[in-house]
Amino acid sequence: MRKSLSNWLPALAAVALVILLASTPRVGRTPAASFGGVSLSLDYATTVAARELGLGGRESIAGDYGMLFVFPKDERYGFWMKDMLVPLDIFWLDAQGHVVSAAEEVATSTYPSVFYPAEPARYVLETVAGFAHAHGIATGTPLLLKNLPTVSE
Repeated sequence: MRKSLSNWLPALAAVALVILLASTPRVGRTPAASFGGVSLSLDYATTVAARELGLGGRESIAGDYGMLFVFPKDERYGFWMKDMLVPLDIFWLDAQGHVVSAAEEVATSTYPSVFYPAEPARYVLETVAGFAHAHGIATGTPLLLKNLPTVSE
């Protein structure tokens, strides 16, 4: 007995939806960033929920990956290592995307300590620990993006 295509369409649509949802990042992603001469794939944390989750729970972070936390205005945003499984480098960036402060090699054991920038920032970039040292990232280093993102919620 042969089934018609219309009988298979609901199943095919369900499979396509599952594939789409599985491949969709929980935050916006772009590979078009450069930081210290290194091409980075970035996830954007532009919502309150995404900023609260951050990189928590991840067992590893690639050397060419970062999460960019996007805030609505310049402030001294504090970061901690709650639910973190790997150490990080944390960079606070001004509204133009230049590093204004950094915390390097932040260990997971530092929780519940909170790390703050030396001056107000609009963005915070988290990378794998050692990124700053390996690529000579210092105050003033720009994160080069086609467009800096804005808060979506």
